Amino acid sequence: MSLIDTHCHLYLEDFENDLDELLQRARHHGVGKIFLPAIDSETHTRVLNLCQLSTDQCQLLPMMGLHPCSVKENFEDELKIVEQHLNSRTKFYALGEIGLDYHWDLSFKEQQLNAFAKQIEMAIERNLPIVIHSRKSTQDCIEVVKKFDGRVKGIFHCFGGTVEEAKQITELGFYLGIGGVATYKNSGLKEVLQQLSLENLVLETDAPYLTPVPHRGKRNEPAYIKLVCEAVAAATGKSYDEVAEITSLNAVRVFQMNS
Repeated sequence: MSLIDTHCHLYLEDFENDLDELLQRARHHGVGKIFLPAIDSETHTRVLNLCQLSTDQCQLLPMMGLHPCSVKENFEDELKIVEQHLNSRTKFYALGEIGLDYHWDLSFKEQQLNAFAKQIEMAIERNLPIVIHSRKSTQDCIEVVKKFDGRVKGIFHCFGGTVEEAKQITELGFYLGIGGVATYKNSGLKEVLQQLSLENLVLETDAPYLTPVPHRGKRNEPAYIKLVCEAVAAATGKSYDEVAEITSLNAVRVFQMNS
């Protein structure tokens, strides 16, 4: 089975000049599906336009949602736009990325919590998974999800937390999105991965961010998902092929795809 990048911002300006070559590299390294998370209304059109480039060899698949860093005074207007897209004929594979971000700005914390809960409700209404951004807010995100009594599933994107947090997340039926941080020597994620099951993991790049070693400091891209797969294999003592197959099957499962 081909590799699946469950989280990649290919529609950003970072990729405008070499998108065709980038997709060729992704296909060459066995990437068959790339999921594109939404940010806000300024990029929704770019996400949808990019998905028109999808091919049988490399599918580009959209999510819809409002990123917590885009939650401002007008968040209710942004949520109306999200709902309009969800009610359109376009097939979206998740509500994402949604969640909480306590790193940059706490002035809209209550609005973030409100927007997060409302988007979970949208997902439940449509039987869609959610993809959660939880920067410096993992425990609060867990507590919000718990309030929905198992009615929603999905991915905690860019997981870099503790074993205890990982266990709480997986007990809720969620997957852990593992990216380039798994290749960072001092991240501590390798030690956490040693105590987790592949059955709870999916792979991601979060490109153009969080570029894996040895390309750290440069732009990330979907082809580098191979390096993430290698890092997970090394941490868990499994083979590359086993990690690729199990994590891809997990992605197919969470996004409710046929293959």
